[in-house]
Amino acid sequence: VQLQASGGGLVQPGGSLRLSCAAFARTFSLFTMGWFRQAPGQEREFVAAISWGEGSTTYADSVKGRFTISRDNAQNTVYLQMNSLEPADTAVYYCARNRVAKRDYLIRSSGGYGYWGQGTQVTVSS
Repeated sequence: VQLQASGGGLVQPGGSLRLSCAAFARTFSLFTMGWFRQAPGQEREFVAAISWGEGSTTYADSVKGRFTISRDNAQNTVYLQMNSLEPADTAVYYCARNRVAKRDYLIRSSGGYGYWGQGTQVTVSS
């Protein structure tokens, strides 16, 4: 399984970015997908997840109301729309695939994910 994240960049506070993660796997639709981020000197933290079935979503409190996760199973792609960006959102963002098919397994924990993309840098600065 390969995950390829893209869409990061430099944006001013209050701006928006849309991250994409393409999954090279035929079973994409059977797995919950997640986004995590890691700022310099900090641990990797959960951002958002979208379930395999009906696509229910879960967000970290810090991004709720500003970020939206979505998926296109026909394109094997998961997205993270980020609005009202703040300097505190600066980090490397990683997409990941849950370890267990057809379940929401430890979706808020990095331990629940078995495959990771390479990360894409998001910098929010004026």
